[in-house]
Amino acid sequence: MDLPSPDEIRAMHQKYAPSGELFDRVFTHCEIVWKVAERIISLADCRVDPELVRAGCLLHDIGVYRLYDAEGRIDGQSYIRHGLLGHEILKSEGLPEELCRFCSCHTGVGLTKEDVLVQGLPLPPADYVAITPEERLVMYADKFHSKTTPPTFVSPETYQKYVTRFGPHKAETFKALRTQFGPPELQSLATAYGHELT
Repeated sequence: MDLPSPDEIRAMHQKYAPSGELFDRVFTHCEIVWKVAERIISLADCRVDPELVRAGCLLHDIGVYRLYDAEGRIDGQSYIRHGLLGHEILKSEGLPEELCRFCSCHTGVGLTKEDVLVQGLPLPPADYVAITPEERLVMYADKFHSKTTPPTFVSPETYQKYVTRFGPHKAETFKALRTQFGPPELQSLATAYGHELT
């Protein structure tokens, strides 16, 4: 599979970002997720394609741009749709399904058709679940940085507490990811970016 280069991915973000400020926030987050994943790969026996993981990390949140209006206001109620919107963007760019899935299958620790129906989520009923080791690693690495204002790094313990509110099965899924990939070292990244580690 031909993967887009980091420069090509950056240009794609610039194409869809409604403002320079939003580009900086989203693309920096995607770069940080790649740096977290890169650290995990270097410490764990992941057996993943690192180039595919890099592309997935850099592309996973491109759908966020579609949630902003012309005045720069976000449609927070539809945030859950950003993965599906990103999938649509990448598909329209002619990228393969293997890359599109990094967008639609990274939210939380995966959304099942049952989640969509029971919670009344504004998504077509389907499973949006990371399957491949590369998809699982991108989803996992994404949990450790938040695009909040100001942005923050999130410790495994903090995310474990957070995800528990969505049910014990979600907490177990995250625990399995922690077992599979191990805890990432975040403090030096938090220091380098000047973001708090919670």
